[in-house]
Amino acid sequence: MSPLTAVIDLDLPGPRISRHVYGHFAEHLGRCIYGGFFVGDSDDIPNEGGIRLDVVDALRALQIPNLRWPGGCFADDYHWRDGVGPRESRPRMVNSHWGDVVEDNSFGTHEFLQLCELLGAAPYINGNVGSGTVRETSEWVEYLTRGDDSPMAALRREHGRDEPWSVPFFGIGNEPWGCGGNMTAAQYTHLARQYATYIRDHGETAVTRIAAGANVDDYLWTETLMQALSGLGGTDRRDLFQALSLHYYTYNGSWSDKGDATEFGTDDHYVTMKRALRMRELLSGHAAVMDAYDPERTVGLVVDEWGTWWNVEQGTNPGFLYQQNAMRDALVASVHFDIFHGFAERITMANIAQTVNVLQAVILTDPDSGALVLTPTYHVFAMNVGHHDADRLPLTFKGTVPTLSVEGTDVPLVSASASTKGDTALVSLSNLDADENRTIVLDLRGRDVVGHSATLLNAPTLQSHNTPEHPDAVAPVEHTGVRSHPGGLAVDLPAHSYVTVSLHLR
Repeated sequence: MSPLTAVIDLDLPGPRISRHVYGHFAEHLGRCIYGGFFVGDSDDIPNEGGIRLDVVDALRALQIPNLRWPGGCFADDYHWRDGVGPRESRPRMVNSHWGDVVEDNSFGTHEFLQLCELLGAAPYINGNVGSGTVRETSEWVEYLTRGDDSPMAALRREHGRDEPWSVPFFGIGNEPWGCGGNMTAAQYTHLARQYATYIRDHGETAVTRIAAGANVDDYLWTETLMQALSGLGGTDRRDLFQALSLHYYTYNGSWSDKGDATEFGTDDHYVTMKRALRMRELLSGHAAVMDAYDPERTVGLVVDEWGTWWNVEQGTNPGFLYQQNAMRDALVASVHFDIFHGFAERITMANIAQTVNVLQAVILTDPDSGALVLTPTYHVFAMNVGHHDADRLPLTFKGTVPTLSVEGTDVPLVSASASTKGDTALVSLSNLDADENRTIVLDLRGRDVVGHSATLLNAPTLQSHNTPEHPDAVAPVEHTGVRSHPGGLAVDLPAHSYVTVSLHLR
């Protein structure tokens, strides 16, 4: 099989890939918060203020830029005053969306922001539009970010925090087209304008207000929101909100039977890849709508829920959405990041759903042994740290990219992207072929390459995954399959593998 050539112009840096594309999401769902991030007064697991420190250490290694909380669907049932003050005095609530369990509110605003400080991550807080009030949201922002003796700042001090926090991102509700209120686009847009007016900047804190955007391919929803900011040739109201969101999940079955995380066949893998790659189509469509109203691209697109969604693991609470994470999930992550890089002009943030123990988690914690497991998806995040705040590089394939017909669509079997920062560059390469090894020749132009190194993520099968008993069944290793080639560098890509190549430039 002749190698495929990828031409990379190292001297033509393009738009910056925001580090916030590598963001995360923590909802009060299953064991994401309780038993994941937060263990309370446990004597068995090292913690600080109840926050699990091995989880913090693992995420700090990824340099996670932001964390979204408290939901998700939970956000529009959450009333922030129930989660502040002495823990023993906080009222309980029913988490009706996720398992119909009773929530004791022991993890609230102060605990979340302590977690963000430990992580070195920017807080992205999602407000309650579905069952909340404008006043409630306005007072929460004041409580969080105001530094003088205002009523909410004084209340924060009563609860033990003197200085305000920096909260740069605030979501105006979540999925109002569904669990956040079953609203129409026009109904929600009216509320978004109202709520955004009262999400005020206090002191030196400038809040990016993120309107709850479309589900999958609802382009009318996006257009309705954009019209609220500026009609074609109309009044500019981009001071109301500065970004809007998009949600899209990948699975290979139907909504009621999404498929299994580890028990699947090759055909299921290719359907999964096809659906993951649909993200490019969706971003193209929503970006086109936004461009019509905002050609300068000042309004950000935030993909604050993405990832794989499989049937829950047998024997677990179906409302807790606990699933394993295999080599296939790593490839879903790698192609998403390539796509996000390709829309760096418009995408300002993305948040995988979710960080710990839920959906496409980067970390799993074992409830019996207390063991922490890093998933294959975790390793993709780790291998991509070099793309954070780097400038996208043009990457063009010479010749025909191999494809496979899946459900009537030609699915490319290779995905790639590249970026540069200073005297370095990082190239990401995914071989989506379940069985065939491939070689990619990197035709590197415009700058001298004076050194290189490479990392390989691969496993015996697409179904391979990590467990407490076998935590490194899927783990990155130094890749020795990179060598000089008359055209540049030849990179071997084993079947179903992910490779990053770090370049040292002059």
